[in-house]
Amino acid sequence: MMLLPRWFAEAIVLLILLLAFTNNAAFIGVNIGTDLTNMPPPSDIVTLLKSRQITHVRLYDANSHMLKAFANTSIQVMVGVTNQEILRIGRFPSSAASWVNKNVAAYVPSTNITAIAVGSEVLTAAPHVAPILASALNNIHKALVATNLNFQVKVSTPMSMDIMPKPFPPSTSTFSPSWNTTVYQLLQFLKNTGSFFMLNAYPYYGYTTAKGIFPLDYALFKQLSPVKQIVDPNTLLHYDSMFDAMVDAAYYSMEALNFSKIPVVVTETGWPSSGGGDEAAATVGNAETFNSNLIKRVLNNSGPPSQPDIPINTYIYELYNEDKRSGPESEKNWGMFYPNGTSVYPLGLSGGDGGSGSADLNGTTLFCVAKADADDDKLEDGLNWACGQGRANCAALQPGQPCYLPNDIKSHASFAYNDYYQKMKSAGGTCDFDGTAITTSRDPSYRTCAYTGSANANGTGGNFPPTALGPASPIGGNANALVISIYHLPFLATLALTLLLL
Repeated sequence: MMLLPRWFAEAIVLLILLLAFTNNAAFIGVNIGTDLTNMPPPSDIVTLLKSRQITHVRLYDANSHMLKAFANTSIQVMVGVTNQEILRIGRFPSSAASWVNKNVAAYVPSTNITAIAVGSEVLTAAPHVAPILASALNNIHKALVATNLNFQVKVSTPMSMDIMPKPFPPSTSTFSPSWNTTVYQLLQFLKNTGSFFMLNAYPYYGYTTAKGIFPLDYALFKQLSPVKQIVDPNTLLHYDSMFDAMVDAAYYSMEALNFSKIPVVVTETGWPSSGGGDEAAATVGNAETFNSNLIKRVLNNSGPPSQPDIPINTYIYELYNEDKRSGPESEKNWGMFYPNGTSVYPLGLSGGDGGSGSADLNGTTLFCVAKADADDDKLEDGLNWACGQGRANCAALQPGQPCYLPNDIKSHASFAYNDYYQKMKSAGGTCDFDGTAITTSRDPSYRTCAYTGSANANGTGGNFPPTALGPASPIGGNANALVISIYHLPFLATLALTLLLL
């Protein structure tokens, strides 16, 4: 057998890291919180995620029921070590090994676990365990090595923007000197293991605490007039959004400690849809604008101004509103969905145009159709409502028209439901119809019948402006956030390890 030179094997290892960090397919993930009264069962959560084409989620712990529910799905899962578990894991390698065996190795490969978040905002939320954070990270990583999972599962720890006292201008941002030792240890770990810097970045708080220094449009990704452009005076780089400036602040802060090219993954960001009397910016409109524009921003696959070639993979906070959370009213209203699966506000890449279709978090158009097992009587009621009070354009369902055949209640209800949903979703219209409807990314169009929102919709359903409001979700709801990592190259990693051992 011919032995390959060691330099070749080392080059393969470097290639793996480059592939991991220059992956151009940016993703949007979601955080899943559980502090709500009516937490849906795991199976319902997975169904919702699939219907919205959400492929990356973050859990705040390693709940066994959730991990079992994600088995044999394409969803990538980030699990969490809680802040309360860090002291034990940091002090005792055996505890880290037990945690990994119980919460990761026991579910892989059926459940696609790709990242572990060790704690959450430890330096600011649990500073007493900060001195042992690096030890906890190392012990978890060593346990992954022992189970041969270290190439599939990356380890990091989410940090708050608060560890950067002056994030603007980004070019002068540094980590708080009081945390330099801990942060340096973290960055060295991330560099050595090929992991990424987890950042919780909230333009909502950046805007509300700035007392008018920054315009609201800047926080919502809206275009600014020339006189309001945000420019870093040192680099002359233009920042079109506060989100980009926050991410760049993290890159510059790492550079100040002589670390570069460690990718930033935003593990939490979002906007509340409701708040108290002193939280004027927490509105449904602002939440919809922020998250819709965030999705567009992330999926353009570019990085912030200082790192344009490193996409910003991002997890939205959060899936459901957590009504049991304490604090300001806004704390209960970060979710995108109600527990029954309906949207708090429309989500999509379009600007809410009636004929453009509703899109999921990763850009796929969603259609509203009748459930296969729906009761015919309820479907008839839904069809009559959609074509009547709902003002759906049902002309294509008349005899001799493109969508008349097949002449059955499910087919006709699906067309009417979808026409209503596409036109009214921007005004709060939902895909529910007394539980008889469901969203799907599969275009239900057939033969000459093109559904509204389809690429071929002009000839049948029409794109008429809405004239009346239909069933709308109530204000409020429940949400949680899902998050996950994509640096998963097990085959190349195994190959590189084999070559290194030759």
